[in-house]
Amino acid sequence: MSNVSVLIAGVGGQGTLLTSRVLGAAAVKAGYDVKVSEVHGMAQRGGSVITYVKIGENVNSPIIEKGEADILLCFEKLEALRWLDYAKKDGTIIVNDQRIDPMPVIIGREKYPDDIISRIKAGRSGVFVIDALKTAKELGNIKVLNIVMVGFLARKTGIKKEIWHEAIRETVKAKFLALNLKAFDEGYKLAESYSN
Repeated sequence: MSNVSVLIAGVGGQGTLLTSRVLGAAAVKAGYDVKVSEVHGMAQRGGSVITYVKIGENVNSPIIEKGEADILLCFEKLEALRWLDYAKKDGTIIVNDQRIDPMPVIIGREKYPDDIISRIKAGRSGVFVIDALKTAKELGNIKVLNIVMVGFLARKTGIKKEIWHEAIRETVKAKFLALNLKAFDEGYKLAESYSN
């Protein structure tokens, strides 16, 4: 794997920070240099939360500038649109097809866009829109949607599944481990059904 820049975006409470830690741990276990930068934003108020993860042979800085992300991993579709400019034109964009209204929409000051997915897909071939929330609900806990997304992402990397499992074991609390491993496996299987 050459140097890879991953921008993880979500709304406060969706597990963006845990996701970056799992991704970082898996990459380190696979023998890569990793740099992570957590940008908390307005996490407590349901605001945007992003993390930058850079993986490679020798990574100097975790910061990702516009047009530099090889992968956008987005837990909410408006967040994907918000951070779309950070993706390379030929980058991979993995979007959870979930709507979470931001405060300006809730109070009626703005309207949630209807055409988000078509705007994300415009001129791009590496866009994957998945329903991680549905999978998480089927597993009995919506809080594992982030790990479903990690499973999907993992299938697109060269890092072995067993290494991802080890990273999850090290990162997730023991009482949630079995559920998170199952969520990962479901996301991994889901990625198999996509042709890209």
